[in-house]
Amino acid sequence: MVDRRDRDRDHRGRYLLLRVDCARRRVLLASRVRGTHDVRLPRDDRQRRGGLRAPVVHRLVVRVLTVTAASAPVVDVRRVACGTAYTRVSSIRAEGERSFVLVAGIGVAATYFERLAPQLNEFGAVHALDLPGFGGVPHPESAMSIAQYADAVEAVLDELALVDPVLVGHSMGTQIVSEVARRRPEISTLVLIGPVVDPEARRLPRLALRFLRSTWHEPLKIKVLAVGAYLLCGPRWFLRVLPEMMRFPIEELFADIRAHTLVIRGEHDDVVPRAWVERVAREIPFASTWEIGGAAHSVMHGHAEGVARLCVAFARTPRDTDGELNLMPDEEAETPEPRAASVSAAFRAFAARFVEFVGVVRRDDREVARGKTSHARIMKEQQD
Repeated sequence: MVDRRDRDRDHRGRYLLLRVDCARRRVLLASRVRGTHDVRLPRDDRQRRGGLRAPVVHRLVVRVLTVTAASAPVVDVRRVACGTAYTRVSSIRAEGERSFVLVAGIGVAATYFERLAPQLNEFGAVHALDLPGFGGVPHPESAMSIAQYADAVEAVLDELALVDPVLVGHSMGTQIVSEVARRRPEISTLVLIGPVVDPEARRLPRLALRFLRSTWHEPLKIKVLAVGAYLLCGPRWFLRVLPEMMRFPIEELFADIRAHTLVIRGEHDDVVPRAWVERVAREIPFASTWEIGGAAHSVMHGHAEGVARLCVAFARTPRDTDGELNLMPDEEAETPEPRAASVSAAFRAFAARFVEFVGVVRRDDREVARGKTSHARIMKEQQD
């Protein structure tokens, strides 16, 4: 005769197995119906990585996948090797043959472009790069020079077979894309957002003071993104690369750049003074210079709408302003900070960031893509 307690335990076990099976089916169904990028079934409960239980991660994933809008962009993530290192490439697909390639500054990640990238797919795909040492991407033992980072960007251009892409660099990224444009005169369009380093501020204390003054005007969200990115980068790698950025003579490249160049600064960007960008525009053979009101060094985040309009218009019809500084008012360029419409939306946004973070820590590109896609869809929901 079967003991009642044993029978009850057996029934409970079957019930739990049924719940797990239903959860698996819901995740698979969400991926098929909503076009979610590369969804995998949950791992067994007993599997652990990095001290995180798989069910915790996947409960968040299920919550995000089942309620986000399917019309928003899907983010693909891949790796492109260059020597012993690799670059993580996050791509938003779009029809067209001419892509935008986005390169962030020292220490930060491709997430800096999360509000700009979806607005740049006018002519084709948009590719945001996490270079070695940044955004949780592993780095080699010794510091990489700007020339070596340019090698990594060129490897991406070649691997993806990009034809005349629009290169966009921010901060130290402007040094990298300028070097690539100098090497490849066939590239016709270049965008420099907050180009560094002003030769008048090549001493670290002076540049650090300028950076702090500029940071005061940055939105809270960009400060949070920066802190998270710097933690992923780590102080050791940051301090190894910083001297490479400080001593790189970007001004020596200007005369050799054949690309039509758009130069953008924020009104409150003390790292990139107005006199410096005016000099940049004078020394590059074909350049247009814009200042965006109310913005600081990370102008492409809080003022993504204005920056996107300038980039797309310039790529379509380049215009040389002969060193004249054009002004765009704050109200024309500012992108209002999206607010969570409900507790559920706030939770889903946090869940998407959490999934992306777990993917970065585990170096699981599919998990990173899943988190980025979910977050992009939540942002799309809030904007709509």
